[in-house]
Amino acid sequence: MGTQAPSPETYVKPKSDKEKSVDDWLPITSSRNAKWWYSAFHNVTAMVGAGVLSLPFAMSELGWGPGIAVLILSWIITLYTLWQMVEMHEMVPGKRFDRYHELGQHAFGEKLGLWIVVPQQLIVEVGVDIVYMVTGGKSLKKFHDTVCHDCKSFKTTYFIMIFASVHFVLSQLPNFNSISGVSLAAAVMSLSYSTIAWGASVDKGRVEDVQYGYKSPSTGGTVLSFFSALGDVAFAYAGHNVVLEIQATIPSTPEKPSKKPMWKGVVVAYIVVALCYFPVALVGYWAFGNGVDDNILITLNKPRWLIAMANMMVVVHVIGSYQIYAMPVFDMMETVLVKKLNFPPGILLRLIARSLYVAFTMFVAITFPFFGGLLGFFGGFAFAPTTYFLPCIMWLAIYKPRKFSLSWIANWICIVLGVCLMILAPIGGLRQIIVDAKTYSFYS
Repeated sequence: MGTQAPSPETYVKPKSDKEKSVDDWLPITSSRNAKWWYSAFHNVTAMVGAGVLSLPFAMSELGWGPGIAVLILSWIITLYTLWQMVEMHEMVPGKRFDRYHELGQHAFGEKLGLWIVVPQQLIVEVGVDIVYMVTGGKSLKKFHDTVCHDCKSFKTTYFIMIFASVHFVLSQLPNFNSISGVSLAAAVMSLSYSTIAWGASVDKGRVEDVQYGYKSPSTGGTVLSFFSALGDVAFAYAGHNVVLEIQATIPSTPEKPSKKPMWKGVVVAYIVVALCYFPVALVGYWAFGNGVDDNILITLNKPRWLIAMANMMVVVHVIGSYQIYAMPVFDMMETVLVKKLNFPPGILLRLIARSLYVAFTMFVAITFPFFGGLLGFFGGFAFAPTTYFLPCIMWLAIYKPRKFSLSWIANWICIVLGVCLMILAPIGGLRQIIVDAKTYSFYS
């Protein structure tokens, strides 16, 4: 493919006993005995967010042709950039890039790499956790209201607090391998509620007088909705932000590098992603046309017991997803506290730091329950780079493929499409914020 191997670094500075003991305590590097299937369900949990349920709505704003093209292109591009990250994890003999920012530092330099990667990664991970707080609370409310439709209705705020209470406990699990059970349950749930969503749509069949045209009466409204939908599809592929951290949990030797089991898990994960995304997006749009809600489960409504069960599955899934995205944040916090501020590592530090993080995400979720619009705006600057083109820029910087070789062309195509997405998605997100803010009241 016209790609040169990176020049091997002949000397990797050995770590002191103190550094080793800290690494053995930090959540990303404390356990390296994961199997390939851990990679599979961690990646499914990270990738298939509850956002899959909004894909039929995104299709209604994109239309049949562009919608299918965007879904397929996103699947191919993000699988390619994920492969690059898996390959780059151990490109320097004797060294592993266990965290996204460590790879950034290798590609761009110690300080610049940190400033390029960390802010973007934090926006994605903290932003996703806040969205999952909102999603978990709203899904709990939907479950309650569906099962007990004659009962008194409670504020969404209370359900977000109930959802957060689970994370005050789960956030104390030390590392990725310790949350593997939660992650497996979440991966199974994502496949289950996705199947319910498209299966119930097929059972219901096409509604009468179904319309497939654009809803907005004006050209400007149609274009802005189109941009917003591009963001919805793009944000469905955000697993890259935790992929190196997941790979760090897999054992590695020169004879058996971690990239082989990791890639095996990624391929299985992407097959599951395709089985979730494509049927939900296409069948949901086929059944309801442009009358579909931004959550396909709301549009379906019946049978009540099935929709209640699907909402509870969403809750279980976002519990796992929250933890997958929180773990690298915990690692960053604890690294700074222990290595920079010299706090002694231990249970008390972990209890206080992680509980404060959960409390913060809960507070923001309660205050801004329309955070999806904010994420569309701010996240457009972070989701598109970290998923679509930052891995390509790193690949070009490190491997230096020959000009106009297949590798060079493929990477530049991804970069151009990713930059377009980074510019257009926030425009749609900004419009969504303005629309939501008109009817917004605090702590409703």
